[in-house]
Amino acid sequence: MKKIIALTVLLLSSASTFAHYLWIETNAQGEIGKEQEIKVHFGEYTYGVIEEVEGEAFSKVNKFSLWVVSPSGEKQLLETSAEKDHYKALFTPKEKGTYTVLLNNNEIDVIDYTQYDFGIFKTHYHSVANINVDNKNNTATQNETGITVKRIATDNNEVKLQVLYKNEPLAKNEVQIYVTDLWSKTLHTDEEGYISFKQPWETKYIVETTYKEEVPGTYNDEDYEFIWHCATYCIPE
Repeated sequence: MKKIIALTVLLLSSASTFAHYLWIETNAQGEIGKEQEIKVHFGEYTYGVIEEVEGEAFSKVNKFSLWVVSPSGEKQLLETSAEKDHYKALFTPKEKGTYTVLLNNNEIDVIDYTQYDFGIFKTHYHSVANINVDNKNNTATQNETGITVKRIATDNNEVKLQVLYKNEPLAKNEVQIYVTDLWSKTLHTDEEGYISFKQPWETKYIVETTYKEEVPGTYNDEDYEFIWHCATYCIPE
């Protein structure tokens, strides 16, 4: 009985670790000349799990790059500093329009989950957020080797997103929408990679979508069977 309980705890722990994701938080509204804070978290928002920067889990995914793409297309790499439960960056908008904050992490060690019937894989994380300065436009997309989420500007309160994989629309792909207290909703993209949904509550929403690239390879002298791509988009309160 004790062995069964121990195995169950191990499986739940491993599943929780695997289900973690990186996401970006920042105020969706900005002002020209006003400094803005950007945070990078790792965990599971809907479960209330936010890993600490110095913890073992976050240390395995901290080789990310973070940058901002301006409305005119200028790309700026951001420096980050470690806080207790997130990495922080500061940024000051200089023009009107939508700034896109992008995170990419394709430097994660190979994981062997054959004992959980998932296989041996490499993870590729990508995250998106936006800052609107007066005007509202579509967000930029820059992930030629993986999956990303594009926010489509609309005139109503409905959220419209497009999921792209290697710059092409990803049809019939599952998308999870999370809020706090274990609430989630599952949608699937249409033939052009679009989904739409309304926000019934004034709270933070995190959108997550994944894709399994069935191409084997080698990373840091470790062989893997496929690449697990994960993209997130955060809608702040």
